[in-house]
Formats: sequence, structure tokens, C-alpha cells
Amino acid sequence: MAHQQQFVVQQQPAQVVTVMTQAQHPGTWSTGMCDCCSDMGTCCCGLFCFPCMQCQTASDYGWCCCMPLLDFCCVVSCILRGNIRERHGIPGSCCDDCCKIYWCYPCVWCQMNRELKIRKNQPGGASVVTTQVIRG
Repeated sequence: MAHQQQFVVQQQPAQVVTVMTQAQHPGTWSTGMCDCCSDMGTCCCGLFCFPCMQCQTASDYGWCCCMPLLDFCCVVSCILRGNIRERHGIPGSCCDDCCKIYWCYPCVWCQMNRELKIRKNQPGGASVVTTQVIRG
């Protein structure tokens, strides 16, 4: 009499993790700090209604549009410029940002506004989707 051996296969619960990242390419500012002529709309808005342009810039970045109204000692400006640089892989430093803001506050805000407009209208690069099945 032959002895039969039985194997029981149990499937373990699985967890599927999907991660989507946006490829960002390091670069430079799309326009210079004094390139007002490259976007006359931003230049005129900055000249005739500077607080409106600041609020639009903060909103375009994804912040509350009232953040620039809290810009005591240029802290909000420095943080926003640093965040824009970091998001788009633009080299620089906090010290550099603060010095530029201190010496040419309106020009820096116009540059940030132009940068966000330009980056918003360009495709952001390739998306990478990673799916991983984890069995416990």
C-alpha cells in the first residue's frame, strides 16, 4: 500500500504598494533676476500692484495666497525662493537667496513668478510608476 503525501499550499495575504514619482531635472532659473522684459505682464503687475503679484506667486506655488502679507524681515520670501529652487533642482543656497531678496526684493519676486509660470506650462518630465508586491 503506497503512502500518499499531501501538501497544503496557503497563499499569504499580499500588500501592493504603488509609488509614482515625477522625474525632475536639475537646472537653472529660466529667466534672470532682471529679465523683466521677458514677461511684461509680470513686470507690469509687479510695478503697479506688487502685493497682488506676490499673492498670485504664493498661490501658484501651492501656498495660501495671504502668505506674502506675513513677510516680516523677508522670511516668507526666503523660504519660498528656497522651496522653488528645491522643487525644480535649481542650485543655490539660503544665504544667496536672502542676499538677493535683501538687495532686489521686487526683482526676486518677479523672477519667482515667471519661474512658476514657465514651469507650470512645461511638461514636468517623465513619470515613474513602481509597483511592488509584498507578501507577509
